[in-house]
Amino acid sequence: MIIPAVLFALAAQNGPKVSYLDNGEIRVGIDLSKGGSITYLAKSKNGENIVNSFDLGREIQMSYYSGPIPFEPGGKKPNPDWIDLGWNPIQSGDSYGNPSRVVSFSNNGREIYVKCIPKQWPLDDVATACTFESWIHLEGKVAQVRNVITNTRKDLTQYAARTQELPAIYTNGAWYRLFSYTGDRPFTKEPATELPSVFPWGAITATENWVALLNKRNEGVGVWEPGTYAFSGGFAGTPIGSGGPADFQTGYISPNQNEILDGNIVYESKYSLIVGSLHEIRDFVDRHSDRPRPPQYDFDRDRQHWSYVNTSDTGWPISRQLDVQMKDPDPQLISPPGLWLASQAPVLTIYGAFNTSSPELQVFWTRFDDPNFSEEKSVHFNVIPDGKYRAYHIKLWTSSEYRGSITGLRIDPEPNGAPGDWVRIRSIGFGGDRQPVP
Repeated sequence: MIIPAVLFALAAQNGPKVSYLDNGEIRVGIDLSKGGSITYLAKSKNGENIVNSFDLGREIQMSYYSGPIPFEPGGKKPNPDWIDLGWNPIQSGDSYGNPSRVVSFSNNGREIYVKCIPKQWPLDDVATACTFESWIHLEGKVAQVRNVITNTRKDLTQYAARTQELPAIYTNGAWYRLFSYTGDRPFTKEPATELPSVFPWGAITATENWVALLNKRNEGVGVWEPGTYAFSGGFAGTPIGSGGPADFQTGYISPNQNEILDGNIVYESKYSLIVGSLHEIRDFVDRHSDRPRPPQYDFDRDRQHWSYVNTSDTGWPISRQLDVQMKDPDPQLISPPGLWLASQAPVLTIYGAFNTSSPELQVFWTRFDDPNFSEEKSVHFNVIPDGKYRAYHIKLWTSSEYRGSITGLRIDPEPNGAPGDWVRIRSIGFGGDRQPVP
């Protein structure tokens, strides 16, 4: 059943309007007076709500970032406390207490669907030129969530990639102990680690793609996002092991990707909220995860989480390839974080066409034990810059620094860009060649 938006506006004036799913193991609730963000998550029987709702910046919700910084539509000035966030729509509402508006909703007892027009967090009552959609269903002790942002901005400038919260998850004060597995031997039964619960939030390399916040009894919630290695987390306030939904103290966890959000993009993410003990959270992830393997990035429909420095592509939609324009010095293509063994991926294959002023391409990598790009961890390779598609096989193994666990790639298509230079890349990875683009 789709309920008209006007009914939600009326409901919002009368306080929370929460719709629930309950499968007998866990119970999840979204608040239709807060953009449909998740405000309730607990065990079905005698469960205590895990989710903090101190203000509209908490909850479990979608939160995205782009330029410009500052974002001042129509000359309207952002909250001075949040001026550096730039363009930042969030699902619940803004920092002035104005809630986002739900425009459609359904709950058939098996799945919740909600769509809202989000507010700009730093601004006072400014709706964003986009929509947020969420689909939620339950499987045992797990809430499975799919989120989509659809941008309809007039500003089609390609702003630099930003760290996205996929999603932002805030817990009540009782859930203050931060856990993950952060070693380079995932899914080998090595113990998880309790991490510092810091504020501002700390960066976490989660090599099994999950992070959890637990209480004194070692129970709580874990978020799992397959293929995502960068997370953030911590605790604000005094971690004394108590506090409810209206209290300031809060735990925080978020899966992160560095993404370009074009003005007309349709961007999807999926995650799992696992309610239970540390053992139950990790066991679920272990049983449902693919094991790490060398990556294969095929740019058929999207950027595969790649981003750029000193360059840009031709924008959304992505169709069969990255079309990168290189007019500035030192253009760089940056992969998302990953984890694979160098011994299993000795040769990198790039399938693309180069129209560059120089034939010299350079590939960099990061290692688990050395997470920064450097000249030492790189190889040079000559391409044929005639604009024709070819498979280039780059022998990374020839460098003694290509060893151990590899965590990322950087490709510099040429040392210095120039007006009219471009590269079109259909695939990058260790999985073989792709057919030419017609």
